[in-house]
Formats: sequence, C-alpha cells, structure tokens
Amino acid sequence: MTYEERDRDTVVVTDDRSSGMGAIIGIIAIVLLLLAVWWFALGPGGSPSTTTTNNNNTINPPAAPTEQAPAPASS
Repeated sequence: MTYEERDRDTVVVTDDRSSGMGAIIGIIAIVLLLLAVWWFALGPGGSPSTTTTNNNNTINPPAAPTEQAPAPASS
C-alpha cells in the first residue's frame, strides 16, 4: 500500500458582514443633517434678532423755518 501525499490547504470561509460601520456613519450623518435643519429653520438660528425701535424719540427734530414772512404793506 502506498501513501500518497496530497496537498491540502486550509480554507477558511468567513461571512464578513463587518460591524455596521456604514450604518453608524449614515445614522450620524442623518442626525447632523436634522440638527442643521432645526437650527437654521426652526431654532435660534432661524429667526432674525428682535430689536424694538421706538420712533417717538427723535434725536434730530425737524429744523424750524428760518425765513420770516414779509410784513404786510400799510397804505
């Protein structure tokens, strides 16, 4: 009986599904996008500053007329 030596390589088959890194990055990107939309559309970055102006207090009042009307002529 003869012994034949066969080349047998070890084959390891793995089902690489990774750790979901793409899904994690996608979720983070969506959350950041939603925060940006909230900030600029609905939150404090969306409304203009509210300043109240009071127009009753004038710094420079209108100037009084400087010309005098001519006196009426007497007859």
